[in-house]
Amino acid sequence: MPDGRIIKGIGGFYYVEAADAVYECKARGKFRKERITPLVGDYVKFTVNENAENTIDEIKERKNALIRPPLANIDRLFILSSVKDPDINTLVLDRLIAIAEYKCIEPVIVFTKTDLSDDYGKYVDIYENAGFKVICCNNLTGDGANSVRKLLKGCTSAFTGNTGVGKSSLLNVLDEGLELQTGVTSKKLGRGKHTTRHCELFRCAGGYVADTPGFSSVDFEKCEVITKEELPDCFREFRPFIDNCKFLTNCSHTKDKGCAVLDAVESGKISKERHTSYVQFYNEVKDIKEWELKK
Repeated sequence: MPDGRIIKGIGGFYYVEAADAVYECKARGKFRKERITPLVGDYVKFTVNENAENTIDEIKERKNALIRPPLANIDRLFILSSVKDPDINTLVLDRLIAIAEYKCIEPVIVFTKTDLSDDYGKYVDIYENAGFKVICCNNLTGDGANSVRKLLKGCTSAFTGNTGVGKSSLLNVLDEGLELQTGVTSKKLGRGKHTTRHCELFRCAGGYVADTPGFSSVDFEKCEVITKEELPDCFREFRPFIDNCKFLTNCSHTKDKGCAVLDAVESGKISKERHTSYVQFYNEVKDIKEWELKK
């Protein structure tokens, strides 16, 4: 059985790339019995049959998996936020970053439309000081696109952000052959707003980029829930301080006296904006029980 990777899934068919060829396959029935669904991005073993359908026989262990969009083995998530029209929303940014951290995906923050405003330096500082790669892109001149392109090489990446932040514009700069039209259709992928929605990996700048219609921040947020116990570790700048909390095993890092995280916020080592987002996320999930997530 050759090895390959699923680059597209639609209508129960999976398209597996192997040795520069693509094979249309069906998944073996055993996956349905085991309640396993093959995902775009899965590394698989498959069988090529001359007089029957090709079959996916084995799905290799995943690095990570997302519910919506249904993707596996993503290395980097580029989180886009325009500096103007629409304005930066740190709550959305922080939620997407936390989910990426939770899923072991490296988040990269990309501020777009820097030609519309120069009042965004504060946000660059917040996220760089928190330990994230931040890239600023000018939609008119293309400045910053090369920095994104370098991070695509050799990786599988996805792009997300609210509607209107310039995802298609940036991708077109990265690879003119994509011919993605903003908000209308992709000539290369042949998708209009009324056609079937599916995920697909396409080659771009020496790596793979996930084409994920509907990969909005709202859908992403709704489908991925982080428990209160796991949430602190999804804020990477908290990690050096967590072990120094007075109440090590049950500190919420929201209001407890003797909390080293709160002390770091007060001293400016952790930004107040980031901590404010954390507190909101914590309050949203603090009463959720583990058994509720298994429904």
